[in-house]
Order: sequence, then structure tokens, then C-alpha cells
Amino acid sequence: MNSLEGLIYGLGIAMTPANLLAAFAGAFAGTAIGVLPGLGPVAGVALILPLTFSLDPTAGLIMMAGIFYGSMYGGSTTAILLNIPGESASVVTAIDGYQLSRKGRAGATLTIVAVGSFVGGTLAVIGVMLFSAALAKVAILFGPADFFALTAGGMLVMARISGGTVASSLLPMAIGLALGTIGQEAVTGETRYTFGVLHLAEGVSLVPIVVGLYGLAELMLLIEDKAHAAARPASVTMRELMPTRTEWKRSVPSWLRGTGLGFLFGLIPGPAATIASFASYRLEKAVSKHRDEIGSGAIEGVAGPEAANNSAATASLVPLLALGIPFTPIAALMISAMLVQGVQPGPLLMTQKPEIFWGLIASVYVGNIMLLALNIPMIGVWVSLLRIPHYLFLPILLVLSVIGAYSVRNSIFDVWVLLGAGVLGYIFNKLRFQLAPLVVGLILGPNIEKHFRETLFLSQGDLWAFVESPIAITVWVIAIAIMLAGYLARRRASVASAMAQESSL
Repeated sequence: MNSLEGLIYGLGIAMTPANLLAAFAGAFAGTAIGVLPGLGPVAGVALILPLTFSLDPTAGLIMMAGIFYGSMYGGSTTAILLNIPGESASVVTAIDGYQLSRKGRAGATLTIVAVGSFVGGTLAVIGVMLFSAALAKVAILFGPADFFALTAGGMLVMARISGGTVASSLLPMAIGLALGTIGQEAVTGETRYTFGVLHLAEGVSLVPIVVGLYGLAELMLLIEDKAHAAARPASVTMRELMPTRTEWKRSVPSWLRGTGLGFLFGLIPGPAATIASFASYRLEKAVSKHRDEIGSGAIEGVAGPEAANNSAATASLVPLLALGIPFTPIAALMISAMLVQGVQPGPLLMTQKPEIFWGLIASVYVGNIMLLALNIPMIGVWVSLLRIPHYLFLPILLVLSVIGAYSVRNSIFDVWVLLGAGVLGYIFNKLRFQLAPLVVGLILGPNIEKHFRETLFLSQGDLWAFVESPIAITVWVIAIAIMLAGYLARRRASVASAMAQESSL
């Protein structure tokens, strides 16, 4: 079926009562999670992840997607009202959003954010619909060597651009790859690295690892964060929610620019939503008619980045659905959900599981409408949620995460894995290591090994088979170019800094 037929088919699936309820629950829970200070979308999705396993795979993914884009909006609420970004993509929103709040325009700014998120998310779905279908058709042509280049090269690129130093990504990635080798080996059936522990023969479960790394570690960080616990927002009345005519007029061009920019960033590996919101802010400072006001409370400084981060978040579904490769922590969690439910993401998903592929895409249309309807009338509710003390909701989230880890395999061993992963995640956060490469390494490790062995088997041990096809060569050239570009940029900055110091002496 073509894209239009696929969308109509997907709308039929997304509009079933169970999937509508899943989209509503996801959008509602996501907004609440984003609003709660410090609890970002990744931690929120990780904590909810085990609950989705009791649902149909399509409904579970729709709920997770709803949590994702719902939390993107919720994170902006704390940024505007408290100057505390709910997640990294909202850091830019806090700059002008909080200044507008101090000028008494908090309600209008929240409305502009809600509508901008709707515009960015909805327009980006059209691109996802077209790009995913086209890319999936191309990806069917990939052989084992091409997939090995794509997965292994993609992981290297992710290590380069996911934030922090390369070392801060490579070490967690190596740990993730090592964890992925634990258990029964696929070809010979031999067990590896189990050290006599029977529970490890089945391998390490994804769920306690991701819930521990993101959910439990985030709860530990919240407990020690006094600033978030003490913050209290001002009230916002319904009358304050309506923007002025000038604010609407100034926001429209920024929404469109942010949507286009965000979609392009969403297609590349890395923290697309965060990068897109910063890039959109820079773009607004360069091209806006009111660029001089940006930084001191301009509506363009909020409208553009908010449309951009929602657009990028939606566009990141393209590599997830078409290639089955997670370039962001949220995508990694969604792939975890697919794998646990026996669904193999990738280029064949569109033909083998069209109800999941098109149902998920169509649900984003529905979810964005729900989000708009939820957020503007309920801004007062979200503000009230910000006043709930941490000691009330943290124990509930802790119990949910333990139950979730235990329920997947009914194993107390997984609870210990959860606790260990939580401590590891906390330590990695303190040391500024990246967590996403660990999860991606754990998910992609078995696939990388599979494609590596298939390539060697088909070529009868000839290592040149890894770089014989044009697709594999192109992927490796791009990956190496990105790695070198980062090194050269750091080298140039170091030389410039040294020259500046010499000239100042």
C-alpha cells in the first residue's frame, strides 16, 4: 500500500477504543511526567515501560509514543513557570519563557507552547509517513554486511555526537555490548559469561536495565536535588491563557521555521530534540524581526524551539521504524518494548506488521490533537501538580519500577539487576557518562554479532566482504567522516585557545 492508503489504514487502527485510550493515557501521563520537576521523558518512559507489556504491542507503542511527546510539552511548563527545564530540550525554552512569565505572560506563553508543539508534531508526522515508507523500501536491499556497517557505524556516530566526550560514550557502549553477549549463544547453544548463575543463561533482561539506569537513577538524583524540591510556581488563571493578536502573529513564522529545522535534526543520530531546540533558538536570533528582544522575553524564543523539539522527536521515528536502529534513549526504550513483545523492528516491519507501523504513525496525529485539547484547558491542573511534594510521589514510582522489573519474568533476580543498574546509572550521571550508548549497545549487540557472523559465513571468512558493497562503503565513509570532523573541531579549538593565551601574555 502507498503512504496515503497506509495512513487511512493506520487511522482505522488508531481510532479503535483500546488504542484511543492508550494514546490518551500516554499523552496524559507524559504531560504529568514532564511537569514533575527533574523527571524527564526518558525516566518517565522507562518507569512506564513494564506496564505496556500487558497491552497489545500496537497499543503499548502508542502509549509510549504518547508519553514521549506529552512529556516534551510538560517539560516546558516547569521551564516557563519555575525556570527549571523538565528535560534537556526545554533548556532553551526557559531563557525567554521564564522572562515572559515574570512579565505576567505565563498563561499566554503556555498556550503558544501547546499550539507550537501541536504544529511541530503534526507537520512532522507527514514527513515521517513519507520518509519511513521510502526508507523501508530501500532498506530491504541491505545485505548482512550493510546492516553490520549501519549498526556498528551508527553506534560509533552516536558515541561521537550524543554529548560529552567520546570516552564518556564508548565505555558505557562497551558495557552494553558485553552485557548483550551474556547467555545462550544463538548458533551453538553454548552459554557464555553466566559464571554458573542459572538466571543469566537466558541473558540479561532489558527491562530492569533500562528502568534502573533511567528511572531508579533519576529518582536517586531527585532525592538529593533540594532546588527542585523547594520550587513552587505561581498560579495561572484561565483568563491569562489567551495570547494577544501580536503574539499569535509573531509565533506563526517561528513555528514553521522550527518545524522544518526540527524534522531535519530528527533524522540524524543523537539527542535530536535538544540539538533542534538550540539550533532553532539560534535561527530565531539570526532571522527574527524582533531578534533584539530574544533573551529578555520574546515569544519567538519560545515558539520556534518548542515546535522544533516536538518535530525532531516525531522525526526520530523514521530511523526507528524504517531501520530498527535506535539513535535516542526513547527510541531504545521503544525497541525494547517491541523486542520483549516479539516484534522485530526494521525494514520488514511495514510489510510484516503493517498494523503496528501505520497504527503508530496515525496515532501521532490523534495524540497531538488530544495533547492540544488536554493541555490548554488543564494548565491549572499541571500547575497544581508542580506543588506536590517529592516525598509523596517518589515512593509510588519506586514501587512501580520494582513491580515492573519483577513482572516481566517473575524473577527476584531481575529486581537485583534493577537495583544494580540504578546504582550504576546514578554513578554514571555523577561522572557525566552517557547512558544511551549502554542501552543501545545492549539492544544492538546481538544484531551486530548476528550480521558479523552472517557476513563471514557468506564470504567464507573473507574480511573484505565488510567493505565490498556500495552501501557498506558509504555508511563507513560517513561514520569515519563524522568521527574525524569531531576530532578536527576539538583540535582547532585547542589551537585557537593556545594562540589566544599566547597573545594575552
